[in-house]
Amino acid sequence: MEGGLTTIAKQTPEVRVNQRIRAKEVRVIGIDGIQLGILPIHEALLMAQQEGVDLVEVAAQADPPVCKLMDYGKYKYELKKQASANKQKFQDVKEIKFRPSIGKHDLDVKINRICEFLEEGDKILIRIFFRGREIVHPELGKGLADRILERVSVFGLIDSPPRFEGKSLIMVLSPKKKSQSGKDNGKSQS
Repeated sequence: MEGGLTTIAKQTPEVRVNQRIRAKEVRVIGIDGIQLGILPIHEALLMAQQEGVDLVEVAAQADPPVCKLMDYGKYKYELKKQASANKQKFQDVKEIKFRPSIGKHDLDVKINRICEFLEEGDKILIRIFFRGREIVHPELGKGLADRILERVSVFGLIDSPPRFEGKSLIMVLSPKKKSQSGKDNGKSQS
C-alpha cells in the first residue's frame, strides 16, 4: 500500500482507452459509425487526437481488436445507465379468481397462493366474479373479500379497496415493505 493507494477488484472487465490498447493494428470505427479500416495503432491514436476524442477498444477479443472513436466519459455514462436499467425489478401482477360460493378448502389453497405471491414481491389482483343471479347478493362477495383481507393482512396491504366492475368485485393487494427486524427488535427491548 504505497502512497495510501489501494486496489479494488472490478467486477466488469476493464475497457482499454488510447495508449492502454496493446494491439499493433486495430479495426477503427469513426465517430459517425462508419468503418475506417484496419490501421496501425499509432495512426488510429493520431486520428483520435485530431478529432478531439478517445480511441476506445470495444471488442478486444476480435482479430484485430475493434476500436471506436468516441468520447470515453460519455461511453462510461451510457454503460452505467444500461447497468442500472437492468437492475430494476419489475413487479408482476398476479390475478386470482374467486366465486362467492367457494368451498373452504379451495379458499384455503387460493389464500396460501396469495401469501406466496406477496412474499415473492408480486402484486395480486383479486377478482370475485358473479354468475347469473349471484349479482343480486353483493354482500356475499364483500364478505368473502373481507375474509381474504383478514387472512393475508400479515403479508400485504390494500392497494385499491374492493370495487365493482361489471359482474366482478375487484381489489388489488401489494406486498408489505420488508422491515429491518433486527433493528426493530433492538429498539423494543431497550
